[in-house]
Parts: sequence; C-alpha cells; structure tokens
Amino acid sequence: MSHQSSVISRQPYKIRLKVGDAVMVRSGKYKNRTGKVLKVHPKLNKVTVEGINVVKLHRKPSTAQPQGGIVELTKPIWVGKVGLYDSTAKKPSRVGFKIDPKGSKSRIMKASGKEIK
Repeated sequence: MSHQSSVISRQPYKIRLKVGDAVMVRSGKYKNRTGKVLKVHPKLNKVTVEGINVVKLHRKPSTAQPQGGIVELTKPIWVGKVGLYDSTAKKPSRVGFKIDPKGSKSRIMKASGKEIK
C-alpha cells in the first residue's frame, strides 16, 4: 500500500458561524466567556475566538525577531464548544436557517428564533 492512499483528504465541515459573530464558550476551561470569531477553520472543524485559548510560545532569537522572547498566540477551539451569543438572554444559542417566501436564506437563533444580522 502506497503512502498516497493512506493519507485521507478531509472534507470541510459546514460551520454555521461567521467571522465577526459574538460567541460564548459552552464548556471547558473558558466556559461562559464571550469573544468575537476571528477566523473559521472548516477543514479542522474549529474557530479562532478573540481572547479564548491564548497560549504563550517561547521563541528563539531569529532574523525576524532578533530579541526572541515569549509570544502570545490565539489557538483555535472546537466549534461544538462555542455557541452564538444571544445578548438579550445572555446565553449561547445554536444556529439554524430560515427561508423567506422570497427564497432568501437567513440565519436564526434556535433558542429565541431571532434573526441574526
């Protein structure tokens, strides 16, 4: 068996969150903390959230950073651990879709039924 066939190409996941959405972490170390989605990673099924899962990397001196030092980096978090933040209920909500009579598709919050702008 060749090495090429053992490598599986991963299909991108359908992530309903978008860049700029306010989300709340549902579980884990950062539970009940809110932040804004900075980046969506469909192939990894993860999202990068502002101020969540921040790690410190110890960098050796290089030409780009001659001083070296400790760099803070925001790592992605599993999309299932976050939910869209409902500001009125102050709770996370799942995302659903609603099709208008005109045929336009819009995102809604499953908990309250409000449309997401």
